[in-house]
Amino acid sequence: MAVPSRITAIDNCVAIVDSLGTLRTTSLMLLTEEVAVGDYVILGPGGAFASEKVDPEIAAEALAFLTEVLANGQA
Repeated sequence: MAVPSRITAIDNCVAIVDSLGTLRTTSLMLLTEEVAVGDYVILGPGGAFASEKVDPEIAAEALAFLTEVLANGQA
């Protein structure tokens, strides 16, 4: 399952993203849309590249659902 990750910093084409509380470094080179700090992205396999930008409302819904599932031990 893809987890929306929030961009916390950008330096050239490399971003630091927050994935459910874990900070990761990921490349933005594959994105076709402009992104900024605060935007959400989906990471590709292994997390080395961001593969798409996610609407903030959809990201919030997905993160709320994942948080609930993890809190209830249903993962």
